[in-house]
Amino acid sequence: MSAAREYGLDDQYEWPRPPADGWVADDLDRLPNLPPHTELIDGSLVLMSPQTRFHSRVIHYLVSALTEQAPEHLEAIGEMTIKLNKRNRPEPDVLVVPVDADSGPRQTWFEPEDVVLAVEVVSADSVERDREVKPRKYAQAGVPHFWRVEENDGLPVVYVYELDPATRTYALDDIYHKQLKVDLPFPVDIDLTAVNRRGRPAGG
Repeated sequence: MSAAREYGLDDQYEWPRPPADGWVADDLDRLPNLPPHTELIDGSLVLMSPQTRFHSRVIHYLVSALTEQAPEHLEAIGEMTIKLNKRNRPEPDVLVVPVDADSGPRQTWFEPEDVVLAVEVVSADSVERDREVKPRKYAQAGVPHFWRVEENDGLPVVYVYELDPATRTYALDDIYHKQLKVDLPFPVDIDLTAVNRRGRPAGG
């Protein structure tokens, strides 16, 4: 199968040719027929492979659990981009943002200062980006909390990081295997073993 057809496009589709100095963040809203979840990293378009069942389940599970447990002024949302700067507009798998960061139904991105938590669920085709490139950029942009989710025997393992504002780097706080229980950015208690079950996502 051709790359174009894999993304639901005609085989004759011509991929966008980048300008000499690379794409900019606003191009993601202007370029026609981009595949879903296309990101901009250092001026280059990054196309996502089809999601695995694990990846999709974890995203929806965390959005549901965080929505249920977040204070009223915050909300969890899945798969929207952050406009970090002119040449970088990544798409975390899960974000927590203030409710009043809503600019309307056609909104496609958030400012980095609006993001309280960014979560990346590591995929086989994005290991380096999810473990190194994107968290480094989130930290430099001042996103205060970052979680990295890895798969182990079909269940999520969550690596919890907190920003050191002096160095703009993340420090590992802890690693959670069966129960994710943290106090920041707000009290969270999630049963990670229930990701494949239907029903109430919270663990407390």
